[in-house]
Amino acid sequence: MNPNANHVVPPIAKLLGREVLSRDNESGEVRVRFLARDDFANRHGTVQGGVLTAMLDSACGNALNTGLAPELKAVTTRLDTVFLRPAPIGPLVASARITRRDPRSADIEAEIGTEDGQICAKAVATMRLLDRETS
Repeated sequence: MNPNANHVVPPIAKLLGREVLSRDNESGEVRVRFLARDDFANRHGTVQGGVLTAMLDSACGNALNTGLAPELKAVTTRLDTVFLRPAPIGPLVASARITRRDPRSADIEAEIGTEDGQICAKAVATMRLLDRETS
């Protein structure tokens, strides 16, 4: 596991109320809880789609960082999101898993929904692996 992955909590993680619930170092799967605050709402009173996408991106990054060597970092190069139903304000849970990885990149799938299991959105991310020191 990357010892730097939990060293500093990024401001966006704090803003999104991110809490890692579980990590599997072997499979690269994570479960992450977010807290969708009232000020994340769109005009319909549900979570704005860009905020859900940020949560999915964060979950994908956590999945890849789970087993990432300390000399590497990952950046998102593509994130395709599909919205399935409105997401309510309040706690949301995301799961993400690595589906393909090579020395230069990885693909990750994620979904986010309510704590009772109603999936609100899914995403597929492509992330590029870079040397931490030279990039």
